[in-house]
Amino acid sequence: MYTRYNPKQHVETPYLFFTGKGGVGKTSVACATAVALADQGKKVLLVSTDPASNLQDVFEIELSREPVGIPSVKNLFASNIDPEEAARVYREKTVGPYRDKLPESVVNQMEEQLSGACTVEIATFDEFSHLLADDRIFTQYDHVLFDTAPTGHTLRLLSLPTAWSGYLEEATHGASCLGPLSGLDDKKDMYQKAVESLSDGEKTTLILVARPEESTLIEANRASSELGEIGIKKQMLIINGLLQSYDQNDEVSTAFYEGQQEALTKTPEELKKIQTYSLPFVSYSLIGMDRLRQIVSDEPLVEFKETSEDTELAPLSELKDVIDDFSSKNTRVIFTMGKGGVGKTSVAAAIAVGLTEKGHKVHLTTTDPAAHLEYMFQNGTVNENLSISSINPEVEVEAYKKEVITNAGELNDDELAFLQEDLESPCTEEIAVFRAFADVVERSEQEIVVIDTAPTGHTLLLLDSSEAYHKEMSRSTGEIPESVKKLLPRLRNPEETGVVVVTLTEATPVFEATRLQDDLKRAELTPKWWVINRSLYATGTTDKVLKARAASEKQWIKKVQEELADNSALIPWMKEVKIGYDQLKKFVQL
Repeated sequence: MYTRYNPKQHVETPYLFFTGKGGVGKTSVACATAVALADQGKKVLLVSTDPASNLQDVFEIELSREPVGIPSVKNLFASNIDPEEAARVYREKTVGPYRDKLPESVVNQMEEQLSGACTVEIATFDEFSHLLADDRIFTQYDHVLFDTAPTGHTLRLLSLPTAWSGYLEEATHGASCLGPLSGLDDKKDMYQKAVESLSDGEKTTLILVARPEESTLIEANRASSELGEIGIKKQMLIINGLLQSYDQNDEVSTAFYEGQQEALTKTPEELKKIQTYSLPFVSYSLIGMDRLRQIVSDEPLVEFKETSEDTELAPLSELKDVIDDFSSKNTRVIFTMGKGGVGKTSVAAAIAVGLTEKGHKVHLTTTDPAAHLEYMFQNGTVNENLSISSINPEVEVEAYKKEVITNAGELNDDELAFLQEDLESPCTEEIAVFRAFADVVERSEQEIVVIDTAPTGHTLLLLDSSEAYHKEMSRSTGEIPESVKKLLPRLRNPEETGVVVVTLTEATPVFEATRLQDDLKRAELTPKWWVINRSLYATGTTDKVLKARAASEKQWIKKVQEELADNSALIPWMKEVKIGYDQLKKFVQL
């Protein structure tokens, strides 16, 4: 269906930016591309800005911020920018001057304001802007590859003239990205040059990486559109992990292959216009030079044996054990949390149905903008003890934006442009949605409330004090609802609330879930369960390729069991999401 991706033939520009949903294989594709170009005699620098990057594992060498030569590949250099460390340095630069001048409580609030996603994005961009704007890099290397591109929001924010006008120092209405932007005062020229390099089709190609799965294709389409709008027009799509053939005698293998093909038929129309290549699904992890060279070569695929087949696993719990636990303890509020695409909504729906079947009165709600719950329960009837609602982030955010702009008073065009862009930040959606589901959680006094997608630990800490929350809420109502006052103590009470972290059996989703758990623990919420979703290991597949991949999952299952989770459960890979109350009922009673 697609031509196999080969960097020797398909790379045309000196700068390459790899982007895509977590777990699609960005780092592997970037590394394989770097090795292939270096093998051609090109001098190559590979820079990772992915916080979940396993670049060091792939090359089997310790990496740091400064470029290091890869011993086994002539002409290849690599560096690993740690976004969290970059954010820490950036945060200290911004907050440090105020430590001895302001009360400790105020400084603590400033640090928390600078602990969110916006700060990490800005600080990371600050790091690799030096590379983009440095003409010496351009002449020193034939190709510079970035594992993880900046988001469109970050680039648009940096391009607004109001970010450099002094307006930030004068603003009083509390822009959610005010903190992260406050350290940019001396970087205008460098950032402008960096953004110009990104937009130059002679210099830069955006490489979108996706799996043959609908959710990752949707994310690739969003990134393509968002970055295209700000001038990054030269783009390429790589479908990673495409199963080449299947075992007709193995139901899992057949379903896996057919599921991928079906997902590809649902590729967004705009994404179909982009030049698309593919890389094959392989049974082995892409660690070591031989494997990296193999994946992007024109030679027939060869198999590499994993060493994890002998890994011993402790007995594994199932989803029904999670449900039994919450039922017996009469947990009143249950959150499913995790990165996009791991199956939070499906797990939340299954838990809600399972608790209903045990005789509890349950309310299930979601902040999923795709209203997936409505789709899941479209077939058949729902038990009278289960009610379902949906918090629409778009509706909540739009209402919140209008209130903020109205309350901001008279603004000139530049000030209004900045405020509108600021309100596009992740922080805005978190605050707006937070207000909405605070009311839903109130229902826990009469019924168990299961919520698909919860506020991050950063949001909870930011809103922890009445002063901090009032600052945010004064943008609209100026007052704190009673439901919000009760919410944080309720969430932090382990007798009332249970958090379920949902992840997959791969490096990036596990690392991302680990950071999520750390974030929650800062806010005094400790997840009760980890649910490992879509495991091939749990299917018992006999297909040669899938069985080998299942064996490689063991290391991640073991890591969750022994290092990360107090309690963990495993859900097998299934071709289709269980649709309707009756199907979910059968699933949780298996």
